Amino acid sequence: MTNANFVVVATDLCKGCRLCVDTCPRQCLEIGSEINATGYEPARFEHYTCTACGMCFYACPEPGAITVYRDEPLQEAAS
Repeated sequence: MTNANFVVVATDLCKGCRLCVDTCPRQCLEIGSEINATGYEPARFEHYTCTACGMCFYACPEPGAITVYRDEPLQEAAS
């Protein structure tokens, strides 16, 4: 079974602050070794155990730097 949940990090916007890396409960993100055009080492999505919880997205202070893709929509809580 393939997990279709994943995260895309816009390496041109990421400043390598590690907030997404430290927040991810599944440790799906890590700081890369390459330097981007603005001199930062951006985060990168590395592991496919992602549940698309969105914690990395909410932790990121840089608008547009992280996009979370979910295989299936979240189920609404029963009322």
